Amino acid sequence: MVYSIFESLESESRSYSRAYPATFSKAIGSEIWSTDGKRYIDFLAGCGSLNYGHNPPALKAPLIEYITNDSIAQGLDMQTASKERLLQVMSDLLLRPRGLDYVVQFTGPTGANAVESAMKLARKVTGRTNIVCFTNGYHGVSLGALAATGNQYNRSAAGLPLTGTTFMPYDGYMNGAINSLEYFSHVLNDKSSGLEMPAAVLLETVQGEGGLNAASNAWLRKLEYICKAHEILLIVDDIQAGCGRTGTFFSFEPAKIQPDIVTLSKSFSGFGLPLSAVLIKRSLDQWRPAEHNGTFRGNNHAFVTAAAAIETYWKNSELSNNIAIQSTRIDDWLTRQIIKHQGDIVKSKGRGMMRGLLCADPDKAARVTKLAFEQGLIIERSGPQDEVIKLFMPITTSDELIDEGLEILEHCLNLVFHKDIASPTPPVRQEVVLQQAI
Repeated sequence: MVYSIFESLESESRSYSRAYPATFSKAIGSEIWSTDGKRYIDFLAGCGSLNYGHNPPALKAPLIEYITNDSIAQGLDMQTASKERLLQVMSDLLLRPRGLDYVVQFTGPTGANAVESAMKLARKVTGRTNIVCFTNGYHGVSLGALAATGNQYNRSAAGLPLTGTTFMPYDGYMNGAINSLEYFSHVLNDKSSGLEMPAAVLLETVQGEGGLNAASNAWLRKLEYICKAHEILLIVDDIQAGCGRTGTFFSFEPAKIQPDIVTLSKSFSGFGLPLSAVLIKRSLDQWRPAEHNGTFRGNNHAFVTAAAAIETYWKNSELSNNIAIQSTRIDDWLTRQIIKHQGDIVKSKGRGMMRGLLCADPDKAARVTKLAFEQGLIIERSGPQDEVIKLFMPITTSDELIDEGLEILEHCLNLVFHKDIASPTPPVRQEVVLQQAI
């Protein structure tokens, strides 16, 4: 048997390369090409790290100019011109217009590191140790973040007990059979409930890896009220649901809440470059110098593209308005699939351009996404059993590419749920090679 260099030298921990067995070499916007010239439509968007697509020109140009000018690439946490510009842009276009008085902590480059920092700070500020998190939540796989992550597969790799957290039912858990916040409030007030008073509550407003469960605005407002009543800090993990994915830059904006701490990563750099940050209410910024540090806090290339992304896409409401329009179009498509495939598709999930189809049979969901890749659409699944087909195209994707991708996906749904054919003929429009595309 002949093995590729990936199979020979790369760890067995690799995952996406198993689902998408191709070697990719070029990407523009919402399209990717493999080394053999096959074109794919991207409904994965780097798992949310490419909200604006691949190589957006408005971000690529200033990055190239910055690099060719021999500007600072790695700056630890020193003051640099690119960091200064990003902070100013954040203040002018993101924070002050929303009435948010946050300071910005740049952490290590992963989202998990931002979550670790947020949890540590909450414990430091309150003097408490417990963090309340939610069923089906996902916050990363470093030990602290993993303790707040519900997925058993991920948790089983820890190698030691995961402590310091208590799980509560998320909004709609058990199909809404229980009032999750009424329960949370009750155990907080019951001195014999066994719940250690939390330092913080940590949550995603839309649970990306947990199956696109979306909390209602009313639920989020009630949660904020409970936290304030008990002097519990509210941490929103906006790593996947933020940066416009759900329609506004911060996913919590429609609920009109102001979390005490917010974590950002994935599409924060706008270009797929590693960059993470924690937004902290000014009164809670009680860190001592270097108390939470990391060598790669100063990815200045990412500072450049992050500032360019905010200036390009968030200086007005144009992108938010377009996301709302696309969300409606996608919702109409999802509704048609639910009607067409009753019994196989249970319901649609998520909000904004963070949407999905809940399938009754996880194995059939797997077959759909496998067929989709064969026909030129990169799309993944999420949920406790990977039963949710996840629509996660870049939020800047054109109408034409969204329609083309949905056509491929609909074709695959029809094959798996109706004709049950394993090797379909792909739509003709997918026979596009790299040379034709560029």
